[in-house]
Amino acid sequence: MNARFWPIIFAGTVVVTIGITATQPNRPASQMSTAANSFLNTLTVAESETVMFPFDGEDRFDWHFIPRERKGLPLKSMTASQQEAALNLLRSSLSTDGFGKSEMIRELEQILFEREGRAIRDRELYFFMIFGEPTNSGTWGWRYEGHHISQNWTIVDGRVIASSPQFFGTNPANVQGGNSSGTRVLSTEEDLARTLLRSLSPELRSVAIINNEAPRDILTSNERQAAMQTNDGVAFNQLTTEQQGVLWSLIEEYAGVQPDPIATERLEDIHTAGIDTIHFAWMGGTEPGTGHYYRIQGSTFLIEYDNVQNDANHAHSVWRDFDGDFGRDLLAAHYERTPHQIAGQ
Repeated sequence: MNARFWPIIFAGTVVVTIGITATQPNRPASQMSTAANSFLNTLTVAESETVMFPFDGEDRFDWHFIPRERKGLPLKSMTASQQEAALNLLRSSLSTDGFGKSEMIRELEQILFEREGRAIRDRELYFFMIFGEPTNSGTWGWRYEGHHISQNWTIVDGRVIASSPQFFGTNPANVQGGNSSGTRVLSTEEDLARTLLRSLSPELRSVAIINNEAPRDILTSNERQAAMQTNDGVAFNQLTTEQQGVLWSLIEEYAGVQPDPIATERLEDIHTAGIDTIHFAWMGGTEPGTGHYYRIQGSTFLIEYDNVQNDANHAHSVWRDFDGDFGRDLLAAHYERTPHQIAGQ
């Protein structure tokens, strides 16, 4: 993100969020629809049929971050010009930082291939799926997905109403050896959390650390609807102003992989729901190189980070919206108020 929002800036202010009933398209949605159509225009009829899915079908909710068989069209099956158009669609849907992370994660697949020699380790096995018909004022969605990446967007009446589930993972989390030695794609996500944990008083650390053993993976996995976790850990209002700033910067890091308007609206929504409801919880070891997990949970959202596998050198991170993943609840309310034909039908 270009701007940083510190908690004290919002103290006592009224934040106005933009609902999905607004009639004017927003810039990210317009950019996405333009880029999506430019991509579709490069495809043959058969390739378009591989990419396009009904908006109201089950495939839109079938997401995962492991290497597996996937529907959609992979980069591997595209020509160079098609790949360029596909990646331009991704650029239009993420911030510069978010796109950079996604590309570095793809590059890690080459490291895994050189280590393991398995065909599933392939930087071009990343798939594009479009749900419904992309238009500037329509209702549609799309997903970009492969090993350690699943990015999902839902657009209603020309507005992005959902940008989650949002998953990034890295293996290795810290590249050791070779030309990419020292690369840590999710370094800020780990380092800020450690900074916050280390800054806590012994009393608050004991509240923040809810288990000395970390789970092997994020607890919500690839569930279609994220379940709220126990509200353990240290609360936002228990922190000093400086510690609150660190926690807020960590939340911004996750939000900031999206384009600025989407990221800003996410942060405003958190403030509207109440920042004092946010809790930070840690599990596992506290020293680098030991398995660890943390979560940041508010009344409307959940962030999970887990680094346990492969001797704590394999990280998973996710942003979930309890009422907003895939636009599920917002979309249902919208259609209840404004029944209309779903785009693409």
